[in-house]
Amino acid sequence: MLEFHSSSIQELSVISLRLVNAVVVGAVIGWEREVKDKLAGLRTHMLVALGAAIFVLVPIFTGDISKSPDALSRTIQGIATGVSFLGAGEILHISQSQTKYRIRGLTSAAAIWISAASGLAAGCGLWHLSLIGALLNLIILRILKIFERYSRRE
Repeated sequence: MLEFHSSSIQELSVISLRLVNAVVVGAVIGWEREVKDKLAGLRTHMLVALGAAIFVLVPIFTGDISKSPDALSRTIQGIATGVSFLGAGEILHISQSQTKYRIRGLTSAAAIWISAASGLAAGCGLWHLSLIGALLNLIILRILKIFERYSRRE
């Protein structure tokens, strides 16, 4: 039978809280995209944030940081690169005519990037940073959109 020591239970609690934090911040960001009926919505952002948190938790809890101080930095760089490819897939070039193109999806790509960053912060235990980042993202996407519409009318 599997034995749990108090340190194992404490470690499991820390990991669980960090992963839940990542899912919550991903949901905050993804909710706005879902409401706007974007391709990358609630589930995508939650999964990106969760994945980023899991990736960053591996070197933290396996002791790789003590063996290789740059392990966490390399992990973060890998996540940023990988998520950039996911964001690039969200960007579409729509041909209006043979000479005009419209680029769509830049905001959604940036939101995916922020979801990953918020998930990274959550995985590192920086829950203040992850929540503030997600809330600022929500403010930018919701409130500043109102100002954009207003300024275009004038």
